[in-house]
Amino acid sequence: MDKVGFIGLGRMGRGMASNLAKKGFELVVYDINPEPVRALEALGARRANGVAGVAQASDVVITMLPASPEVEGAVVGPDGILANGRAGQVIMDMSTVEPKTTDLIAKAAAEKGLSVVDAPVGRLAAHADRGESLFMVGASDADFARVRPMLDAMGTTVHHCGPVGTGIRTKLVNNYLAIILCQLNAEALALSQRFGLDLTKTLEVCYGTTATNGQLKINWPNKVLKGDIEPGFTIDLAHKDLSIIIAAANAEKVPLPVAAAAREMFSLARSGKYGQADFSAMVDALCDAAGIDKPRVPEGWTPPA
Repeated sequence: MDKVGFIGLGRMGRGMASNLAKKGFELVVYDINPEPVRALEALGARRANGVAGVAQASDVVITMLPASPEVEGAVVGPDGILANGRAGQVIMDMSTVEPKTTDLIAKAAAEKGLSVVDAPVGRLAAHADRGESLFMVGASDADFARVRPMLDAMGTTVHHCGPVGTGIRTKLVNNYLAIILCQLNAEALALSQRFGLDLTKTLEVCYGTTATNGQLKINWPNKVLKGDIEPGFTIDLAHKDLSIIIAAANAEKVPLPVAAAAREMFSLARSGKYGQADFSAMVDALCDAAGIDKPRVPEGWTPPA
């Protein structure tokens, strides 16, 4: 069995790495924050001396980092994975980054005899904790077969989207829809509140038509509509992803006017108190701006089947 290194034990990475440890993988970990490292040590993982230590001790190195600069630094930086790795290793980046970052690290790795898999994560942090993540994977057939046991340990759904680079591009398409739906839902429910409509009846109507969507029916009743805006995925991160999506679309000469408008609404929300709130809290930010009561379902209410 490959020895696995894990760099980046944030809100998503900690749960993912924990599932690897619990399921018997020999694991070495590193994060700039010592607290999650200690938690992984308690599960049997070994602490590494920085990124270099992870690269030297692992056969497959997983990165789960905030954005493109951190991924590029970890992989191609002077003390990074490529400087300390060896031919035959696989780097599996699970971060949400610019496609050009994935292309850059894949090219740099190939020149040194290493390979790259891009496997960004779908679903939320709670799913990562439970080992129920969804992965969109870009990899050669051989690399996909090699990392598949790790993906199965961390999640329940694995899509091999094509060669390296297709995973992150698929993730951007998916996140575009998920994030835009939060803005659309926020506007629709704010309007329903201003109209004085019964919220649960309005939701029941929408759930029975093509107006419904996964955010409105699955995420929102478990988050903002019951008053829980603790982040599974923050407004700050959603804004970051929209920025990546727009930049990638611009590079491909694909106009995304809805994405551009939504990003400005996310900019407005994060300029106040909502940056670290769950992205479903876009409806609260909009209601605050318009002086509308925030939509909340009664305690114990559940969406109709």
